[in-house]
Amino acid sequence: MVVLSPAVLECYPACTMGFKEQIEGQSSRQACLLIYDQECRLCVATKQTFETAGIGRGESDVRFLPYQSEEVQRILGVNYRAGRPDAAFLILPSGEVLQGLDAFLPLVHNFPGGKLLLWGLRFPPAKRLAEWSYRTVARHRYRWFGEAELPSPED
Repeated sequence: MVVLSPAVLECYPACTMGFKEQIEGQSSRQACLLIYDQECRLCVATKQTFETAGIGRGESDVRFLPYQSEEVQRILGVNYRAGRPDAAFLILPSGEVLQGLDAFLPLVHNFPGGKLLLWGLRFPPAKRLAEWSYRTVARHRYRWFGEAELPSPED
């Protein structure tokens, strides 16, 4: 009955283990990379929400990279397409790439109701609805939320 992909479950501890636990030798994994669209207002606001929760800040085990960066072009290689991405990406320390809704699932337990959401997504109809919702919002995000103000080169 479990619907979450094995890659999501495998990444869950890698992307959510606290820095203190890593120092104590329980994990020597590298950071996961969350690739987001820095031109999208919704995507930037989501990144800021994660940072407020401590994800992607300081000694976090998640790093944020804008899709439009040269580093992401290099990382994704032949899979990189110029323009706006269709979805967010989470690159695991193993090199495996998760996209769309699956890119966020390892991180949602940090938020109020996150554990309940993960529990609910075990059920196939709920998972299909969540995936459909993600795709719909991703497809219309510029129309519904607009473009983000890009940081100036000095920032």
